Amino acid sequence: MQAGSAGSSPSRLSTLVPVAAGLVLAALPWFVSPYQQDLIAKILVYALFALSLELLVGTTGLVSLGHAAFFGIGALSLRTRGVYFIMVTLAFAQMAYFVFHDTKLGGGTDGIFMYVRPVLGAGGAVWLDLEDKRHFYYLALGALALTYALLALLLRSRFGHALVGIRLNEQRMRAAGFSTYGYKLAGFVIAGALAGLAGFLVAVKDAAVNPELLSWHESGAVLLMIILGGLGHLRGAFIGALAFTLLKEFFQSESLLGPLASHWQLTLGFTIIGFVAWLPKGLSGIALPRLTRRTAPTDPAKAAAAEVRPHG
Repeated sequence: MQAGSAGSSPSRLSTLVPVAAGLVLAALPWFVSPYQQDLIAKILVYALFALSLELLVGTTGLVSLGHAAFFGIGALSLRTRGVYFIMVTLAFAQMAYFVFHDTKLGGGTDGIFMYVRPVLGAGGAVWLDLEDKRHFYYLALGALALTYALLALLLRSRFGHALVGIRLNEQRMRAAGFSTYGYKLAGFVIAGALAGLAGFLVAVKDAAVNPELLSWHESGAVLLMIILGGLGHLRGAFIGALAFTLLKEFFQSESLLGPLASHWQLTLGFTIIGFVAWLPKGLSGIALPRLTRRTAPTDPAKAAAAEVRPHG
């Protein structure tokens, strides 16, 4: 009886922590300045973007440097593995970047500006006006909450365990009768759809779209977020997006750092290297370490193989 209650406590805690965090985030717009609200909204959007990549990297083991330009790269890229997968996604991302950067299709280097933000309503009543920063904030928070819940349910499902099995030993999963390509394709499509949702929110927030959003730098930044937060945990994507965005704001602040702010890429890079060296499991390794130890299976490969059976 004691063992059962001990096992259920961490599980209950792992549910309560995201719920409590969501409630705190929902209350923040009423207590913070407009600048702080805008910064938190930016963190929410990037957290959603990081969650989409966490499904690929942390769960399935597919390290993509083309996540910022997901369009059309699924069928070819998923037939490669390891460093070849990284290079193929990078190549397609750069192709998409130069299509929008060097042609009039995406407005060239100036990008495209949004002069009217979407409004949802009926019968003269406005339900959602994205010109209102508070409306946008709650839209971003709702999208993040739904994404987190969706991925949490997905990872506990048969499909989620199959993705974990592919990351741990793809050859073994194929030998057991799994169509690993189909699972990876499904994971890639889900991750790409969520990345597209994050891109929509960025465009609405900034009222502008720039080709730089398609560059490999953006894909590298979101990859740094999930590494900084800790791979293999959904909360790591949120923590990493929070830490990365706040660190970037800090190192870019001329009022705090003076002339050093013009070299923010250098100071941010050294800081992230220090964090990764000091905390190889990421910042989420600090948060709830006991929960991680008590809920993690002793042998992930055996657990995935035991819980998943091939279809058909």
